[in-house]
Amino acid sequence: MAKKYIDVMDTTFRDGFQSVFGGRVLMEDFLPAVEKARDIGITHFEFGGGARFQSLFFYLRENAFEMMKKFREAAGPEANLQVLARGINTVMLDTGSREMIDLFAKLFAKYETTTVRNFDALNDIRNLEYSGAAIKKNGMLHEVVVTLMDLPPGCSGAHDVPFYEKKVREILDSGIEFDSIAFKDASGTSSPAKIYDTIKMARRLLGDDVHIRLHTHETAGVSVAGYLAALDAGVDGIDLACAPVSGGTSQPDMLTLLHATKGMNYNLGDLELHKVLEYQEFLKECLKDYFIPPEATQVNPLIPFAPMPGGALTANTQMMRDNGTLDKFPEVLKAMTEVVEKGGYGTSVTPVSQFYWQQAYANVVFGPWKQIAPGYGKMVLGYFGRTPVAPDPEIVELASKQLKLEPTTENPLDIADRDEKKSIAYWKKVLEEEGLETTEENIFIAASCDKKGIAFLKGESPLMVRKKGLMEEETQEKGKDMANKGPEVYTVVVDGKTYNVQIAQGENANIQVVEGGQNSAPAPTDGGKGTIEIRSQTPGNVWKILKNVGDRVEEGDVIMILEAMKMEIEIAAPEAGVIKSIDVAVNDSVKDGQLLATLG
Repeated sequence: MAKKYIDVMDTTFRDGFQSVFGGRVLMEDFLPAVEKARDIGITHFEFGGGARFQSLFFYLRENAFEMMKKFREAAGPEANLQVLARGINTVMLDTGSREMIDLFAKLFAKYETTTVRNFDALNDIRNLEYSGAAIKKNGMLHEVVVTLMDLPPGCSGAHDVPFYEKKVREILDSGIEFDSIAFKDASGTSSPAKIYDTIKMARRLLGDDVHIRLHTHETAGVSVAGYLAALDAGVDGIDLACAPVSGGTSQPDMLTLLHATKGMNYNLGDLELHKVLEYQEFLKECLKDYFIPPEATQVNPLIPFAPMPGGALTANTQMMRDNGTLDKFPEVLKAMTEVVEKGGYGTSVTPVSQFYWQQAYANVVFGPWKQIAPGYGKMVLGYFGRTPVAPDPEIVELASKQLKLEPTTENPLDIADRDEKKSIAYWKKVLEEEGLETTEENIFIAASCDKKGIAFLKGESPLMVRKKGLMEEETQEKGKDMANKGPEVYTVVVDGKTYNVQIAQGENANIQVVEGGQNSAPAPTDGGKGTIEIRSQTPGNVWKILKNVGDRVEEGDVIMILEAMKMEIEIAAPEAGVIKSIDVAVNDSVKDGQLLATLG
């Protein structure tokens, strides 16, 4: 009897890169490995979409559309090239308007995408209808998705087999046209028994002819067992990666699954052991100069308590590493349990996983529920669709008060269609004002990446790659800036008391120690500029500056917005006054306690 053929999608160049490097791998370094994968017989690749779309513009000075074009050339005309789309977000950072969703589908078809895996983190099937129709209209294959995870211990109400059966039935009842269905577990937390029962359920409802896939991560240590359970239950396809971007926060390794299925009645994508070994060694050589975060290669037993997707985990830890807050990582993971439970059990996958992380981070840095992260708040208020269960009413009230938004049950697409900043006409005008070409590609880049997209198009985006040589150059540049740098501010605890330590740079260096509370900034001083100093309470980047020197502000007026962990943090005037100085610029990195502005 012939072995059952299992389609294997190679996720190395999308989810693998995202899970290990935060998506920051240059084209010139990995495209030769795509050719090698093609030569050993791999025909199905995940090659774009998801967070890998923005990362090229944000960090690599590369155009994602140009990358897609070159990937097709390397993979060959017959390869199934697949992207990841977030339902009504597609590859954008926020809900798109209908015309932006249409533009997404048009452009991704133009750049020879074969298949779009289309998911909604809330499992709100309504959010898959319009994007699914646009995908099919433009001639691509539509892989509709049910998102999976296990709830933290002690939680119940969703994410069991009956819940997933309800979602499959909703897909069928909706009339969404699809070519395959995937069960996507971005956190890798679903138990093998639940996976087995879920695939069995899906096969019973969908029949023998529908292609069913499972996607998972090794983050929680149960992915191989989960894949074996899925194979036993009758799955048709699985996703695997190649070392050094396999295992850990990424997908299970090809060699691992070949070994795990030895002697079983499965043919994994016609993969041959010795050829995969050649591919692996070639890829390792291509990526040998890249920094691999240690947490990317590890199984973390705390993940089921969080849960945190592999693709988001390393992106978040890298941001924490950059901001000097990596020591808070265990606290943030621990805080996520409450955040998930009170948020209504949306699946921990982008963008909801980022909402969870942002809120957990805010709860650790600012105190429990003192600051509602904008994305998390809008989610519990209904602006992205229906959560699987109703969110905690007290959190909904807090979010409504802090964000100054009322709860809604309106279709998110209708809300987006009314937003001028989500129209093609708006972004065309922005491009014209910046003196940039108004091509469809440029319009979509600007709309999906906002100011960072404009910076890329103007040739002003940073190169932020953790690669030997490039990191050394960055360190040297930072060293040159030290002479002009302001004082460093640190918070230390001695015998239970918190102190703020300010260390000045240069020839006249000195140290000032001021007693303060947790997360407090140094006491206001004149500093020769004004009477009130406004300092950051967390590391981050300057996202927007809303006021100018000389402006009159009232207490509570927002002066600027920082970005920390992809979360917008408003910096407000502590009292009325006139702005005497703005001490940072847009895109500057700021440290905990750094001077931002002064009032007089």
